[in-house]
Amino acid sequence: MVLQVQTSTYEAKTQEIARQLLAATQENRSFLASLRDQMRWDDKLLAWAMSNPGLRVQLFRFIDTLPALHSKAEIASHLQEYLGDESVELPAALKGMLNFANPDSMPGQVAATTVSTAVETLAHKYIAGENIQQVIKTVERLRKEKMAFTIDLLGEAVITETEAQSYLERYQELITQLTEASKRWGNIGAIDEADGEQLAKVQVSVKLTAFYSQFDPLDAQGSEQRVSDRIRILLRHAKNLGAAIHFDMEQYAYKDLTLNILQKILLEDEFRQRTDIGITIQAYLRDSENDARNAIAWLKQRGYPLTIRLVKGAYWDQETIKAAQKHWAQPVFNDKAATDANFEAITQLLLENHQYVYSAIGSHNVRSQALAIAIAETLNVPRRRFEMQVLYGMGDKLAKALVDRGYRVRVYCPYGELLPGMAYLIRRLLENTANSSFLRQNLEDKPVEELLAPPDINLAHAKALRHKEEEEGFVGVADTDFAEEEERKEAVQAFTKVRGELGRTYLPLINGEYVQTAEVIDSVNPSNFSQVVGKVGLITVEQAEAAMQAAKAAFPGWRRTPVKQRADILRRAADLMEQRRAELSAWIVLEVGKPVKEADAEVSEAIDFCRYYAEEMERLYEGINYDVPGETNRYIYQPRGIAVVISPWNFPLAIACGMTVAALVTGNCTLLKPAETSSVITAKLTEILVEAGIPQGVFQYVPGKGSQVGAYLVSHPDTHLIAFTGSQEVGCRIYAEAATLKPLQKHMKRVIAEMGGKNAIIVDESADLDQAVVGVVQSAFGYSGQKCSACSRVVVVEAIYDAFVRRLVEATKSLNIGEAELPSTQVGPVIDANARDRIREYIEKGKAESQVALELSAPEHGYFIGPVIFSEVPPNGTIAQQEIFGPVLAVIKAKDFTQALAIANGTDYALTGGIYSRTPSHIQQAQEEFEVGNLYINRNITGAIVGRQPFGGFKLSGVGSKAGGPDYLLQFLEPRTITENIQRQGFAPIEGVD
Repeated sequence: MVLQVQTSTYEAKTQEIARQLLAATQENRSFLASLRDQMRWDDKLLAWAMSNPGLRVQLFRFIDTLPALHSKAEIASHLQEYLGDESVELPAALKGMLNFANPDSMPGQVAATTVSTAVETLAHKYIAGENIQQVIKTVERLRKEKMAFTIDLLGEAVITETEAQSYLERYQELITQLTEASKRWGNIGAIDEADGEQLAKVQVSVKLTAFYSQFDPLDAQGSEQRVSDRIRILLRHAKNLGAAIHFDMEQYAYKDLTLNILQKILLEDEFRQRTDIGITIQAYLRDSENDARNAIAWLKQRGYPLTIRLVKGAYWDQETIKAAQKHWAQPVFNDKAATDANFEAITQLLLENHQYVYSAIGSHNVRSQALAIAIAETLNVPRRRFEMQVLYGMGDKLAKALVDRGYRVRVYCPYGELLPGMAYLIRRLLENTANSSFLRQNLEDKPVEELLAPPDINLAHAKALRHKEEEEGFVGVADTDFAEEEERKEAVQAFTKVRGELGRTYLPLINGEYVQTAEVIDSVNPSNFSQVVGKVGLITVEQAEAAMQAAKAAFPGWRRTPVKQRADILRRAADLMEQRRAELSAWIVLEVGKPVKEADAEVSEAIDFCRYYAEEMERLYEGINYDVPGETNRYIYQPRGIAVVISPWNFPLAIACGMTVAALVTGNCTLLKPAETSSVITAKLTEILVEAGIPQGVFQYVPGKGSQVGAYLVSHPDTHLIAFTGSQEVGCRIYAEAATLKPLQKHMKRVIAEMGGKNAIIVDESADLDQAVVGVVQSAFGYSGQKCSACSRVVVVEAIYDAFVRRLVEATKSLNIGEAELPSTQVGPVIDANARDRIREYIEKGKAESQVALELSAPEHGYFIGPVIFSEVPPNGTIAQQEIFGPVLAVIKAKDFTQALAIANGTDYALTGGIYSRTPSHIQQAQEEFEVGNLYINRNITGAIVGRQPFGGFKLSGVGSKAGGPDYLLQFLEPRTITENIQRQGFAPIEGVD
C-alpha cells in the first residue's frame, strides 16, 4: 500500500508554518550577500560552481584530489590541469589567477595558497572539527544555541580488519571524551529533557560496514557475526557512560542486511529495553516506505520505542550509476519530486505511529520540516517523540528558526581530518549546488508559492518505474544481486542440486551422439580434491578423425542455414543459461574453484556472448552495397569451414561459449576441446547447445589429451580456423603449426590466440589510496590470480610507496581464504597440484630477488596457496617478467610517473593494465602510451564485459580481434565482393541507378 499525504488534514497548517519558517530563514541572508558582494573565496567557489556546470565538475574533481597533493607546486599544477581546459568557462578573477607558466613560480604559489585556503575554509563549514577537542568546542557552541548533536567519525574507507578494530576503538574514545566533557555542561531543558524524561547529552552516529572490512550481503551470516560482536561492545560502552548510539544507513546493497542485524541485536534481552538507539531510513529509496512499515511492526513486537531518522539519502549518483552498470532495477527515485513526496508520506507514517517510534526528521527543506510540525501539532505528538535534524553547516538558519519555535533540533556533525573528510565534503557540495536543491532554489529567490508547493507527482506510479529506458543497442544480462535474500536462497538450493549429481560420467558428443571412450578421467573439486565432480570420457585420435569427418559432412547444410535461424539458436541457448544460472554457477564453483560472485559473473558473460554475437552476425549478414549506375557491388561474408576451439579452465563456461558460438553463428562447424580440468562444465554447455537446437554434426564436444587430440586437430588439413585461449608457450606452438601447409590443404589456417599477460597497475602520488588498494587487491587475488587479466605487478611512485604497501598488506591480510563455495571466501584454491607446485617455485624465486611483504597460510585439504606480496621487486626480476598465474603480486617502486609507465611497458605482454591517478595529464599519457589492449582507469583491471569492454591484447599476449567486440566475428568469416554489370544494350534498371 502506498501512503499519500492527507493534504486536506495537514496542508493548510503546513503552508502557514512553512511561510513562517521561510521568513525567518530569509532574514539577514549574509550567505547570499557574500555571494553577491564577492567577499570570501570559499563562497565565491560555490557561486561560480552553481553558475557553470562544466566548472562545477572540474572544480569538485580538483577538490577531491587536493588532499593527496603535498606541495604548492603540485596544487598549482593540478589547478591548471583541472580548470585550464578550454571547455571550462571561468570567471575573470580565476582565469587571471591561473595565468602562470610555471607551477613553482610566485604566481603559481599564490594561486595554490589562495585556492587551497578557500577549500579548507569551505571544508570547515561542513566538518565540525579535525580532532575531538575541536568537536567539543563545536558542540558546546551548538548547545549554547539550544541545539543537540550527533557526531559522525569521518575516516578512510575500512578495507582492513586493523582499520575496523580501530574504528571501534576510536568511537569508544570519542564517547569517553564527550561524556567526560558533558559533566561540565549545564542542563538545557529544550534538548536534554522531554516530557519529564532525561535524554542523553551525547550521541554518536556509526556505520555498520566500518565494523567489518569484508561486509558483504552474500556472506550475510558471516558479516552478521563479525559486525554484531563489535556493535555489542560499543552499545555496552555507551550504556556505561550514558551516551546514545545512532546507526546510519549507507548504500542500498547493505540496507536489508543492516536492518536485519540491528533488529536481531536489539531484540536480545541485554538490549531490548534500550530506547537511546536509532536507525535510519532513506526516502529516496523506492522501498523505504515498506521498510518504515516493517520497522514500526517490529517496534510493536519489541515493546520499546527507538528513533527512526528519516533522511532523503546521500548516495543518489552512486546508486543510479551502479544500477545502470549492473542492469538492475533502480533502487532510488529518478525524480526528486518523488523523493520529496515519499519523504512526506513516511513522515506522516512515523508521526502517526508515535506511540511506537521516536521520529527524527532530517531535512533542510522548509516544507518538509513544516509538514512534520503540522502533523505533530495536529496529533499532539509528545515532544519526546520527535525532533528535527540538520547537517552541520547546511541548515543553520532553519535550525535556529525551529529552535525559536521550541522544537528540539539535533545537528549531524561529521568530524575528522580534511583528507578522509573530502568525500563527505564533495557530497555536501554536490547537494548545495544541485539545481534541485532547496537551499540553492531558496538562494535564487524562487517564488514562495513555488518553493513551498507540495510535490506534484503520482507516488504510486513513480514507485512502479523501477527501470530507466534502456539505451539502444546491445544490453547485457544482469548479474545476480546477492543483496536479495531470495537470490541467496536460490544459490544454496543450486549447490544442493549439483551435489546430488556429483560423480556422473560425461561422454564426448560426436555427430550428434554421445560416444563411449576407452579412457575416463576424474575431474575433482580443487577446494577438496577428494571430491569427484564428474568423470569425463577422453576421445582418441581415431574418434577425433570421426568428429572431423562429421563436421565436414554437416558444413554444407550449416553454411546455407539462414543467419536468423543460427542466431536464434544462440538466443535460445542464452535463455537456457539464464534459467539455469544458479546451477551453472555452482558447477563452476565446484569444478574450478571460482568464488560464487565471480562464477555468477562468468555465467552472465556466456549469456552475453550468445546474444551479442547473434546480433552482430545479423548486422554483418546485411553486407555493404557499393553500387554505381549500371553496376552493383555487394560486399558479403561467408564462413571459413571447420573451426577447432581449444578452451581454458579458468573461464570454463564463458570463454568456451564465446569462442564456440562465434564460430557457430558465422556458419562454421565447430569442434570444442576443453581443458581436462574443466570438462564437466563444457559438457553442461554441450547439453544447452543441443537443447537449443544445434544440428547433428555442426557442433562436437571432444574432450581429449591436448598433446594428442589437440595437436591432431590443429594440424589437420581440414581445419580452417583455430580459436585458442591459454598459455603463451602452447599458443605460439599452435601458431607455428598452423602456418605449415599440409598435403591436400587448400587454405591458410586462421589462428585466434589469447595467450595471457603480465599485467601492471600504476599508482601515482595523486591516487585515491582507498580506491587503489581495493582495486589492486581485487585484481591481484580475485580467483587466486588465475585470470589472464589479473594484476601481477603494481608499480607505485616512491612518494606514496611505503604508505601504499602498508595498506595493501593489511587489506590482503583481511581477505578470507577458503573453499570456493563458502559465501565468505574471496580467495579460493588454484586449479590443481601442478599449478600449486609451479606457483610455489615462483615464490621461492621471488624470495631470492625481493622482500616478502606478506605470505599468508592456506588450508591443506585443497590446492590452496595463500596470497603472497613481494616488495622492492626489481623491474627485470623473474616474478616481474614471467606470468605466474597465481596469487602472487610484485610491488615495484618508481621514482615518478614517467618511470612507472616505462616499467609497466617493460614486458613481452600487452593485455590489461590500470592506472590510479587524479592527475589529468597522467591519465592522458597513459591512454596514449600504456601498451595494453584493455586500459582501466581508477578501477580494477579484471571483469571485462561483452559489448562494453571488448577483451584482448597484443605483443605476446595474443593475436586476433577483441572478444565481445564489433570486429570479433570477422575472424570467423571470409569476405567476398560480388560485382554485376546490370546494363543490357546500354539500359540499366532504375534501382541500379539508385
